[in-house]
Amino acid sequence: VEIPSFKYNCWDFVFTCVGLPLFVLDVVLDVLAAVSFYKERAYVYLGVLVLFLLGSSLLTQAYSWLWYSYDDFERKTKVEKLPSPRQLKLLHVFQLGIYFSRHTGSSADEQEPDSESIAVSLNHDLSMLRIIETFAESAPQLTLMLTIILQQVLKAVGSASAIAFAVTTYHRSLRSFLVDKKKQNITSSVIYFIWNLVLISSRLTALALFASVLPCFIFAHFICSWLVLFFFAWRSKTEFMESPCGEWLYRATVGLIWYFDWFNVAEGKTRYRTVLYHGYMLTDICILCAVWCWKMSTDPPDFVIEPTYALITAVCVVVVYILGLILKVIYYKSFHPNLDSDEQQSVDQVDFRMMSSATEVSAHYNKRMRKLAKNFYS
Repeated sequence: VEIPSFKYNCWDFVFTCVGLPLFVLDVVLDVLAAVSFYKERAYVYLGVLVLFLLGSSLLTQAYSWLWYSYDDFERKTKVEKLPSPRQLKLLHVFQLGIYFSRHTGSSADEQEPDSESIAVSLNHDLSMLRIIETFAESAPQLTLMLTIILQQVLKAVGSASAIAFAVTTYHRSLRSFLVDKKKQNITSSVIYFIWNLVLISSRLTALALFASVLPCFIFAHFICSWLVLFFFAWRSKTEFMESPCGEWLYRATVGLIWYFDWFNVAEGKTRYRTVLYHGYMLTDICILCAVWCWKMSTDPPDFVIEPTYALITAVCVVVVYILGLILKVIYYKSFHPNLDSDEQQSVDQVDFRMMSSATEVSAHYNKRMRKLAKNFYS
């Protein structure tokens, strides 16, 4: 069976280059938003924002530390080897582990054997960490920003772009496991970005509309929805982490991601699971928009919108979600690789421990993304 090669092409380089300024922009806008809340004495919003930032950081650092422990602290780049395991633990405790080890380590020294393969495989872990951080921070944060959209338009746009771009980067990372890279060209990534942006924008807008009239109930809505989604993640029998506690943490994280967007976590055909999920999401969005219209007509908040305009707004949110579903169908019909049995076997059998010692370095990092790629292309 032919083994897929792990090489950067020009588009992967472009995605990597664009990702850094977007990350810096997101950090700058986070600081500006926090300062704005403080100056306006909006301490509740400030507290919620800090909660999102700290919670997402703790979650991603926990995953990074668990993955190092699963790998028996085997680090193959010069930068990663600098701290001892004890120092590495302290870096993660102080929320610096990912930046000092994984981000800097992903730019491997070109003089090291198989440096490009090591850099690509480290980037695979980083793409998964970005997904977790995106849905633990940017998605909830964007919901908060849309609730007070007149004051935070710039941050809302930045968060929306960061979410869709993180999902697309993850999509490009999975492409490494395809033997024939041409089966997933840049056009497929563009379509993938668009339909994710449309679906996520509609979902978050519905949540923001609901939170604008019933701010206290949005937390109850999240907890109830998360419990349902967490149950289905458990029923999916995921096998992503290497310890029982880690697997339960992963399933809880999947429930968080599913609250905002679909994320394939199980092997096999996912058509019925995807239809069930989007049916649930579409129903939920309709209910959220209906409650918002009802509150705007019976007990409007500080701002008033004519009932007709409120109804038009709610219908537009639902229609946009349906449009996103249509784009998603077009993607899977025309752009998503349909692997034959031989190609699927090549994804299944990418066990790098049978390769040379240099390639074996990158294999241990890639096994998590191999599982996700197997799910994504099955």
